[in-house]
Amino acid sequence: MKTIQHFINGAAAAGEGSRTVPTFNPASGAQTGTLSLASSADVRSAVEAAKAAFPGWAETTPLRRARILNKFLAIVEERIEEMAALISSEHGKVISDAKGEIQRGMEVVEFATAAPQLLKGEFTENVGTAVDSWSMRQPLGVVAGITPFNFPAMVPMWMFPVALACGNTFVLKPSERDPSAALLIAQWLKEAGLPDGVFNVVQGDKEAVDALLTDPDVEAVSFVGSTPIARYIYTTATANDKRCQALGGAKNHMIVMPDADMDQAADALMGAGFGSAGERCMAISVAVPVGDETADRLIEKLKPRIAALKVGAGADPEADMGPVVTAAAKEKIEGYITSGVEEGADLIVDGRGLSVEGYENGYFVGATLFDKVTPDMKIYKEEIFGPVLSIARARSYDEAAGWINDHEFGNGTAIFTRDGDAAREFAHKIKVGMVGINVPIPVPMAFHSFGGWKASLFGDHHMHGPEGVRFYTRMKTITSRWPKGIRSGAEFSMPTMK
Repeated sequence: MKTIQHFINGAAAAGEGSRTVPTFNPASGAQTGTLSLASSADVRSAVEAAKAAFPGWAETTPLRRARILNKFLAIVEERIEEMAALISSEHGKVISDAKGEIQRGMEVVEFATAAPQLLKGEFTENVGTAVDSWSMRQPLGVVAGITPFNFPAMVPMWMFPVALACGNTFVLKPSERDPSAALLIAQWLKEAGLPDGVFNVVQGDKEAVDALLTDPDVEAVSFVGSTPIARYIYTTATANDKRCQALGGAKNHMIVMPDADMDQAADALMGAGFGSAGERCMAISVAVPVGDETADRLIEKLKPRIAALKVGAGADPEADMGPVVTAAAKEKIEGYITSGVEEGADLIVDGRGLSVEGYENGYFVGATLFDKVTPDMKIYKEEIFGPVLSIARARSYDEAAGWINDHEFGNGTAIFTRDGDAAREFAHKIKVGMVGINVPIPVPMAFHSFGGWKASLFGDHHMHGPEGVRFYTRMKTITSRWPKGIRSGAEFSMPTMK
C-alpha cells in the first residue's frame, strides 16, 4: 500500500503534518494508499519554495519557458497510458475517458507554448511629440490552483501551463480523492527541465486550502469545484487581496427541437449524460424536448442505448462507464434517484443497486433515466454529479429557453436542431457561458477560454486561452521621451538576442 506525499522544491516531501486519509480504488472499494495531509506549515514551505524560485523564473525568457513546456508535452504524449491507468485506478473512469482528459489538458500546454506570442504588448509611436507609449504583461508571482477529483490531470493543466508560461511559480492542491496524477505531473515537469520550486504540490483538505487562501505571498488562486465551495474560495481569497477565478457547479440543459436528428441527439445525450459516470461539470443532466411527441421519440431512442451500456471497472477495455468516485458519492446519487421518485417523476431506467461481477464492493451506479421532471423538483434544481439524466418536457422553445435562463447555474448548454434561426436565437439570448449547437459538451478549445455565468463562476476571468493570460499577468504601460544625445558609432557584428 503506497504512501502519497507532497512535492516541494523539486523533491518528494513527507511534510510535517501528522494527519492522513486513505485512498481507494472505486471499482473494487479496496484501500490502495494513504495520503499525507499538509499542515499549514507544509503549505508555507511550498509557498516559500515558489517565492524563492520566482525571480529567476520570471527573468527566464518566454522562449525558454516555452521550450520546457514543449519537453513536458512530449513526455506526457509518450507516457499517456501510464497517467491514464493511474487516473482510472483512483478516480474510476474508463481508460479511454482518462486518456481523453489528458489530451484536452495537453491542448492547453500546446497553447501555453506560444508564450512569446501571447505576452507581446502593444506599442504606439508618437503619442506626443517624440513621446512613445507601450504596454507589457508581467507575472504576478506565486499563484495557486485548487482542483477537483473529476479531472485530476485536465483541470490542473487548465491552470499551471498558462501560469508558468507567463512567468509565475505555482502551488497545486489537488483533490485528496485522486491525488497521484499531480505528483506524476510534478515529476515530469522536473524531468523536462523546470527549475526546482517553480511547481509544487501540497496534498490536503480544508486546512491546506485555507492556508493558501490567506498566505500573504500567494497572489492569485484558481479553483474548480462545487458552487458553495467556489463562493467560499472567492470571498476568502478576495478578502485577502488576491485575484481569484472560482468555477462552481452546473446544471446543463440540452434542448431537443422537433426537427432534430433524433439518433444524433440520443447518441449525444448518452455520451454527455453518462460519460465519466456523469461526474463532469459539463455533463448534460437535463434534456428538454419541445413537445410530447419529441419527448416520446427521444425516450424511444434512449432506452435501447441505455440497455446496451456496459458498466464495469475502469480498466475494462469494453466498459463504457466506470464507478463513481467514492462510496459517499454513490449513496448521494442514489438518494437523488429516490428523491425523484418521491417527487413524482417517472423513473424509466433505475440505476440503483447495480452490482458488477467481480467488483461487488465497487461504487457503481447504473445509468438512470427520468421522464416528466419539472423545474420544482430537487433532481432538476440541484447538481447530482452522477449518471442521472432527466427529461423535462417543454411545450415550446420559449418555455425551454426560459427554464435555462431562470436556473441559478449558467455553465454549459446545447440545442439540437436543423433550424438555423432557432439556433441563432438560442446562441444570442441564452444566459449561459458555453453554448453548443448540435454539440452536446461545448468545452472550448484551449485557445478560447472556459467558464460559465451566474452561480457557475465567481471572478472576472474565465480559464485558459486569452483570459488565462490576462488572469496570470498584470499590465504595465510605459510612456517614454528621450532627450537628444550623442549617438554611438557603427556596430558591424550580427545582432543577437542574449
